[in-house]
Amino acid sequence: MINDTISDMLTRIRNASIVRKKSVLIPYTKMNLKIAEILEKEGYILSFEISTNKAISITKKTQETNLRMLKIYLKYYKKYKTNFYKLNVIKNKKALSDFKNLIKLLKGKQGNKKTPCITNLKRISKPGLRIYVNHKELPRVLAGTGIYILSTSKGILTDREARFRGIGGEVLCSVW
Repeated sequence: MINDTISDMLTRIRNASIVRKKSVLIPYTKMNLKIAEILEKEGYILSFEISTNKAISITKKTQETNLRMLKIYLKYYKKYKTNFYKLNVIKNKKALSDFKNLIKLLKGKQGNKKTPCITNLKRISKPGLRIYVNHKELPRVLAGTGIYILSTSKGILTDREARFRGIGGEVLCSVW
């Protein structure tokens, strides 16, 4: 049994994005659903869906149970890997044309590199050490490029929404 479902969710997403998986299955909870909605709204994942898997547990009787799972489709962007800055350094025209041909060959071999939109996910408030902040104490993740996800009295919010509404809460995790 998993005690901390949020850290399990973050670890599964982090591991799946490292190995460039298309999607990842996460156990369904209301908290995980709200976090997935925020990640989709902020553009860190493509989409998610709730799927039902029939699992057979082997006990004294064979039972069929319906397990609800969140299927999260991860988002990647394409990154081209070539070095065009060296073209200005080469003065010889023949060497320059040879180098351009070499770049075309390398570009064909390297192709597109999928880079995950999520660089890192970090659990902040843990079951052993809860961290609460008010809206004035909310720090910015990497100068505003990332987000904090908070559990507030108004529901699960990002740090920007919490600052705008003027409410604080428990800092669940940071995403960048």
